[in-house]
Amino acid sequence: VQLVESGGGLVQPGGSLRLSCAASGFRFRSYAMNWYRQAPGKERELVASIISAGGSTNYADSVKGRFTISRDNTKNTVYLQMNSLKPEDTAVYYCNVNSATIGTLWGQGTQVTVSS
Repeated sequence: VQLVESGGGLVQPGGSLRLSCAASGFRFRSYAMNWYRQAPGKERELVASIISAGGSTNYADSVKGRFTISRDNTKNTVYLQMNSLKPEDTAVYYCNVNSATIGTLWGQGTQVTVSS
Protein backbone atom coordinates (compact mmCIF):
# COMPACT_ATOMS: atom_id res chain seq x y z
CA VAL A 1 0.00 0.00 0.00
CA GLN A 2 1.69 3.17 -1.14
CA LEU A 3 1.25 6.79 -2.18
CA VAL A 4 4.06 8.42 -4.16
CA GLU A 5 4.02 12.15 -4.91
CA SER A 6 5.94 13.88 -7.67
CA GLY A 7 6.03 17.19 -9.50
CA GLY A 8 7.29 19.58 -6.87
CA GLY A 9 10.05 22.09 -7.45
CA LEU A 10 11.09 25.72 -7.48
CA VAL A 11 8.81 28.17 -9.27
CA GLN A 12 8.56 31.95 -9.45
CA PRO A 13 5.57 33.78 -7.99
CA GLY A 14 2.71 33.66 -10.45
CA GLY A 15 3.91 30.40 -11.91
CA SER A 16 2.30 26.96 -12.06
CA LEU A 17 3.07 23.40 -11.05
CA ARG A 18 1.19 20.14 -11.29
CA LEU A 19 1.63 17.60 -8.55
CA SER A 20 0.87 13.92 -9.06
CA CYS A 21 0.23 11.16 -6.55
CA ALA A 22 0.37 7.57 -7.71
CA ALA A 23 -1.47 5.08 -5.52
CA SER A 24 -0.94 1.35 -5.28
CA GLY A 25 -2.00 -1.55 -3.11
CA PHE A 26 -5.61 -0.56 -2.53
CA ARG A 27 -8.82 -0.02 -4.50
CA PHE A 28 -8.04 3.59 -5.42
CA ARG A 29 -11.33 4.31 -7.16
CA SER A 30 -13.29 3.56 -4.00
CA TYR A 31 -11.78 6.31 -1.85
CA ALA A 32 -11.82 10.06 -1.56
CA MET A 33 -8.34 11.54 -1.83
CA ASN A 34 -6.77 14.59 -0.24
CA TRP A 35 -3.82 16.92 -0.66
CA TYR A 36 -2.30 18.46 2.46
CA ARG A 37 0.63 20.79 2.90
CA GLN A 38 2.97 21.70 5.71
CA ALA A 39 5.05 24.86 5.77
CA PRO A 40 8.06 25.24 8.08
CA GLY A 41 6.94 25.89 11.63
CA LYS A 42 3.28 25.39 10.81
CA GLU A 43 0.77 22.59 11.22
CA ARG A 44 -0.19 20.38 8.33
CA GLU A 45 -3.29 21.76 6.61
CA LEU A 46 -5.84 20.30 4.22
CA VAL A 47 -5.59 21.93 0.80
CA ALA A 48 -8.03 20.03 -1.39
CA SER A 49 -10.20 16.92 -1.49
CA ILE A 50 -11.95 14.94 -4.20
CA ILE A 51 -14.56 12.19 -3.85
CA SER A 52 -14.00 8.69 -5.17
CA ALA A 53 -15.81 9.19 -8.47
CA GLY A 54 -14.40 12.68 -9.01
CA GLY A 55 -16.63 15.63 -9.80
CA SER A 56 -17.09 16.85 -6.22
CA THR A 57 -14.20 18.77 -4.74
CA ASN A 58 -13.42 20.98 -1.78
CA TYR A 59 -10.67 23.53 -1.26
CA ALA A 60 -9.12 25.54 1.48
CA ASP A 61 -10.09 29.20 1.22
CA SER A 62 -6.46 30.14 0.68
CA VAL A 63 -6.26 28.20 -2.61
CA LYS A 64 -9.77 28.52 -4.05
CA GLY A 65 -9.71 29.73 -7.62
CA ARG A 66 -5.99 28.92 -8.00
CA PHE A 67 -5.68 25.18 -7.33
CA THR A 68 -7.57 22.32 -8.96
CA ILE A 69 -7.69 18.74 -7.70
CA SER A 70 -8.52 15.96 -10.14
CA ARG A 71 -8.12 12.22 -10.44
CA ASP A 72 -7.75 9.53 -13.07
CA ASN A 73 -9.10 6.28 -11.70
CA THR A 74 -7.73 4.36 -14.69
CA LYS A 75 -4.22 5.41 -13.66
CA ASN A 76 -4.74 5.31 -9.88
CA THR A 77 -3.48 8.87 -9.74
CA VAL A 78 -4.65 12.10 -8.15
CA TYR A 79 -3.39 15.49 -9.30
CA LEU A 80 -3.11 18.99 -7.92
CA GLN A 81 -2.83 21.73 -10.51
CA MET A 82 -1.48 24.85 -8.85
CA ASN A 83 -1.69 28.19 -10.68
CA SER A 84 -0.88 31.75 -9.66
CA LEU A 85 1.47 30.45 -7.02
CA LYS A 86 2.43 32.71 -4.13
CA PRO A 87 5.39 32.58 -1.75
CA GLU A 88 2.99 31.54 1.01
CA ASP A 89 2.24 28.36 -0.95
CA THR A 90 5.76 27.18 -0.17
CA ALA A 91 5.45 23.90 1.72
CA VAL A 92 5.85 20.17 1.53
CA TYR A 93 2.76 18.77 -0.18
CA TYR A 94 1.40 15.38 0.84
CA CYS A 95 -1.09 13.04 -0.73
CA ASN A 96 -3.48 11.36 1.72
CA VAL A 97 -6.27 8.87 1.99
CA ASN A 98 -8.22 8.42 5.21
CA SER A 99 -10.68 5.58 5.60
CA ALA A 100 -12.03 3.34 8.31
CA THR A 101 -11.29 0.34 6.10
CA ILE A 102 -7.68 1.03 5.12
CA GLY A 103 -6.66 3.55 7.77
CA THR A 104 -4.70 6.73 7.13
CA LEU A 105 -2.04 6.71 4.42
CA TRP A 106 0.48 9.42 3.60
CA GLY A 107 2.95 9.81 0.80
CA GLN A 108 6.53 10.89 1.38
CA GLY A 109 5.77 14.46 0.33
CA THR A 110 7.07 16.71 -2.42
CA GLN A 111 8.63 20.12 -1.82
CA VAL A 112 7.11 23.17 -3.50
CA THR A 113 9.09 26.40 -3.23
CA VAL A 114 7.72 29.65 -4.61
CA SER A 115 10.42 32.28 -4.79
CA SER A 116 11.94 34.80 -7.14
